[in-house]
Amino acid sequence: MPGTAASATLAGSDSRDSVSLFLRIALVGGCIALAAQAQDATVDFARDVEPIFRERCIACHGESAQSGGLRLDNPADAMRGGASGDPIKSGDGEGSLLVRMLVRPAGDGPAMPLAGDRLTAAQIALIARWIDEGAVWPEGEGGERARAASVHWSFVPPRRPPVPQVENLAWPLNPIDAFVLARLESAGIDPAPEAPPGALLRRLSLDVTGLPPAPGELDSFGADYGRFVERVLASPHYGEMRALHWMDQSRFGESDGYQADYIRPFAWRWRHWVIDAYNRNLGFDRFTLEQIAGDLLPGATVEQKVATGFHRNALHNREGGFPLEMDRVERVVERTSAVATVWLGLSAGCARCHDHKFDPIAQKDFYGLYAFFNSAVERDIDAPLPGELEPYLGRRPEFERKRSELFERYRVRELQAYWEGRILEAASDPESALEPIWRILWDLLLFELDGGTDTIRTPIEERSRKQADRLSRYFVLNVAGGYDFQTPEGYEGIDFAELKKAYRKLEEDYPELTQAYTMAENPEPPQTHVMVRGDYRRPGAPLGPAAPAVLHALPPGEANRLVLARWLVSRSNPLTARVTVNRIWQQCFGAGLVSTPDDFGMRGERPSHPALLDWLAVEFMESGWDIKHLIRLIVTSATYRQSAAVRPGLAASDPDNRLLGRQSRIRLPAETIRDAALAAAGLVDRRIGGASIRPYLPDGATDIGFGNFVQWPQSVGADNYRRGLYIFRQRTLPYPQLEVFDAPDTVQVACKRDRSTTPLQALTLLNDPVFVEAAEGLAGRVMKEGGDSVRGRIRHLFRLCLAREPNADEARRLLAYYDQQRGIHSQEAELQVGPGSSLPVRDPEEDTWSAMASVVLNLAEFLTRR
Repeated sequence: MPGTAASATLAGSDSRDSVSLFLRIALVGGCIALAAQAQDATVDFARDVEPIFRERCIACHGESAQSGGLRLDNPADAMRGGASGDPIKSGDGEGSLLVRMLVRPAGDGPAMPLAGDRLTAAQIALIARWIDEGAVWPEGEGGERARAASVHWSFVPPRRPPVPQVENLAWPLNPIDAFVLARLESAGIDPAPEAPPGALLRRLSLDVTGLPPAPGELDSFGADYGRFVERVLASPHYGEMRALHWMDQSRFGESDGYQADYIRPFAWRWRHWVIDAYNRNLGFDRFTLEQIAGDLLPGATVEQKVATGFHRNALHNREGGFPLEMDRVERVVERTSAVATVWLGLSAGCARCHDHKFDPIAQKDFYGLYAFFNSAVERDIDAPLPGELEPYLGRRPEFERKRSELFERYRVRELQAYWEGRILEAASDPESALEPIWRILWDLLLFELDGGTDTIRTPIEERSRKQADRLSRYFVLNVAGGYDFQTPEGYEGIDFAELKKAYRKLEEDYPELTQAYTMAENPEPPQTHVMVRGDYRRPGAPLGPAAPAVLHALPPGEANRLVLARWLVSRSNPLTARVTVNRIWQQCFGAGLVSTPDDFGMRGERPSHPALLDWLAVEFMESGWDIKHLIRLIVTSATYRQSAAVRPGLAASDPDNRLLGRQSRIRLPAETIRDAALAAAGLVDRRIGGASIRPYLPDGATDIGFGNFVQWPQSVGADNYRRGLYIFRQRTLPYPQLEVFDAPDTVQVACKRDRSTTPLQALTLLNDPVFVEAAEGLAGRVMKEGGDSVRGRIRHLFRLCLAREPNADEARRLLAYYDQQRGIHSQEAELQVGPGSSLPVRDPEEDTWSAMASVVLNLAEFLTRR
């Protein structure tokens, strides 16, 4: 209740009477909110009061500032008070200055907080009750902040709570329902009835596979829900949908970012691993180990090394003049922050320059985590797909022979040696008398070829085959005959354009093995230091790998990324299981049990159902971190199977559906909207994994790229109809259709997608070539499969798109629209065959059904999982 009406009511009254009146109003008006926030009889400081202090008070009364001499971030200073006296009188909330300042009427002097809205009635009531109950600080008088934070709910390892008893014994189908129903019954709310079969079928199929169900599945679905659950979990498209969510969290991109935004042609190889890992139902503990430190596992396989591509998703600045060490440090910082957010749900990156302002993460804690990744280096490896290696090895000798002949004909080895010698001299002696071009060529090598400078400094006889091949390729395609390369005497007649053309043709005829971008340990790792104010040029105290002090300790002995990975999935870790379970719940209900999926710290929201969250976290760990088991448990619950229809009474008492008295209507992810349209039209290409695609892009879109670096060679044939998961992710050119529907950027971790509603979305659905073609394909399918009657076709159209039959009103309105469109398109056809017309004759019936299909594809119901 932001002090407006309340302030007017209290104006002119005695101050103490005003406080009493306000608190009575607050306690009554805030009772529903308080009941939803706390299940205990007493107010808990860490759970109820501290989040209010940190959000609204600490900016002016904390470590950085003490307005009026008052601090509220530790008990000793808070109880001591400031210039105005003691703010807290233990046992007397009504008489405490703190409460009086919070409820002071407008016009009676300064009221707290000075900036922003007033605290709500429920928040003030919580603070007053906490003081009435003794103003108990969990850390005790004069304790450390970390001790107070250590009792924060998310830092305490979860234990399996007992399943609550409920009155309605007929409703629960598994323990999830008992936890949910207990909250509903305490609030006097009945759960919603089960969703209609079509809605439930479509919900389950879209949530698990990202594709709509086939029409024939509707007829058999109701007979055995459990069997259909097992079918969708066994589908290879299950791995694709899980990978889509994981790529959001993993900031997956296929280019470096920044202005030049060089592409990463084999970034997709890591995505391929992710899809396969989910389809193999790799336990999340192993899923974690392989991505954090697959290269350090004993006898690490190629696939386990490929998994470390998670870390290679960091941006990489290869622009001329950018300090190399600064770029390396930024990538290590980004990896550290990403791991903390993805697995721990903590914003550890906020402690890069100073101790975290809210969470108990000191700057040294951040650099303790940083040290794990500071010892890693990037490695590109051969990672052939099944069936790729044998043909490659069989043809490789012929390729090498033809390449040697080509290099000999154009004297490439001699020219390359000349180039290497000159740029090494220019790099080692900036005052060299060489022409400036040689220094420029050195700088270009730094930024255009990963590892190129290390290779060129390695003696020729010590270079690996891959190093030598990559450097020769770079020289032929990027240096020879270009960049004002000064050809030495005796080589002037070489046709470099012809050389490049011949080399490219040779590569097309003999393709390389698939590569992967991975990590490996540096045999000579740099010493990690705390960076003063986050500046890599100002090293502070040295330190080694360490876990944040507020969490459980690392095992004794040497620490590396593998030790960190095992620490993350230890049963003692209070965060990883909760964070992971919460995000999977979010994907099934639209919001997590914790509504801040990227922040389980002090400023994060408390769980709506804390006991359920802990029960699920323990169940997840005890199942062997089995993600399919967790999803099966959720989707077979009565909670998940509820109708999403909004009931008037429920909308008033629980507008955000935090108590889960119904299912949620969720706008489909951007990629799924595209997939659903193509699937309904019978056009979607269902191949699993592999390289990315570049479907239609609006004219002029690439012009926004820097220096014409962004290229978009459009895919051909069936590739244009592959799922949205496979669309190439160019960081400086987000695919417009996906961006319109809120696909996150690929620059930072995204644990939750926004869901907006804009006019541009409607225009995209009507005019984008993908949706126009989908409407035409859907029309053809309806005309072929829906029989000869208009009513039969409308019925089939609904079954294809919405997994249900049209109701009487919908059928009537579509019949009228059909008649209207049939008349319009018949007239157009007559004009097309008139004298002198050169337009191709179109079939009025096809055009009419394309219009009908477009209407259904534009329905909110089609875009929504309900």
